[in-house]
Amino acid sequence: MKMNLSLAAALCSVAMPALADEINIYSHRQPELIQPLVDAFTAETGIDVNVAFVDKGMAERLVAEGDRSPADLVLTVDIARLTQVVDAGVTQAVSSDVIAANVPATLRDPEGQWFGLTTRARIVYASKERVAEGEVTTYEDLVDPKWKGRICTRSGTNDYNVALIAAVIAHHGEAEAKTWLEGLKANLARKPSGGDRDQVKAIAAGECDIAIGNTYYIGQMMADPEQRPDAEAVRIVFPVFEGDGSHVNISGMAMTKAAPNRDNALKFMEWLSQDEAQKIYAETNNEYPVKPGVARSDLVASWGEFTQDSLPLTDIAKLRPAALKLAEEVNFDS
Repeated sequence: MKMNLSLAAALCSVAMPALADEINIYSHRQPELIQPLVDAFTAETGIDVNVAFVDKGMAERLVAEGDRSPADLVLTVDIARLTQVVDAGVTQAVSSDVIAANVPATLRDPEGQWFGLTTRARIVYASKERVAEGEVTTYEDLVDPKWKGRICTRSGTNDYNVALIAAVIAHHGEAEAKTWLEGLKANLARKPSGGDRDQVKAIAAGECDIAIGNTYYIGQMMADPEQRPDAEAVRIVFPVFEGDGSHVNISGMAMTKAAPNRDNALKFMEWLSQDEAQKIYAETNNEYPVKPGVARSDLVASWGEFTQDSLPLTDIAKLRPAALKLAEEVNFDS
């Protein structure tokens, strides 16, 4: 009898091979930007990582797929996009002592629905020729009449600017935030348009003297021979909120509710929060590691030190609808 059971077990093991070790990811970022991470993780663990680029409609796609979704994880940028997938009910809470130890509390969801991977600061690009050092030090400075006709920015309804407006609301309340936004609009040199790199180009061309943008775009421009001269025409300034720090946003991760490869997905999430991955991710994308103590790339380090705003991103995310409403109320993009 024992022999027959052993034989049956052996036959079963041949007929039903183990499931492949893999993870499926929906990524808002182009696959080549995270390929170095994928390669390093697979080399270390033997787990294959399949990445599908989903530029728009990630939450809608996951809702449509439901329990049949092949996706285990989502990787995206901006707190707004992370909260969109959470609010759509397509993620699950993750409890991990490893992640909790590596990712500061202000950069992760208290209920474990999402976790930051890297940060980027929403800062000021300033002309090296026409703006003296120390002329702008706070976000509140941007409404000073001395900047009238001298500021460029992308659309006020862009996710990055909406997050900044939400942070202004968090610090000053809606009434003051509306006044601030009206003051910023009054100082614009041109109608909001283009992306952050276009603002750098506008400064280099003399269309404006300062602009609002994300830090990592300077890194991208410095790596492009055609755009490098424009990037070299500006300096990065880290404005702060009065009495606090510089506004930051994140790239982040969340586990899907369907997650057919949950255990492998958790391994990847934990690995992404540790030193090797943090260094690779930050250097590849010219961003800041979320894990304290991990070295920045030489280029990012050359931009200098800054103090992050102390407000939890969850507080800012809750104010996003109010921020978008303000941008529309003041007709910022007109």
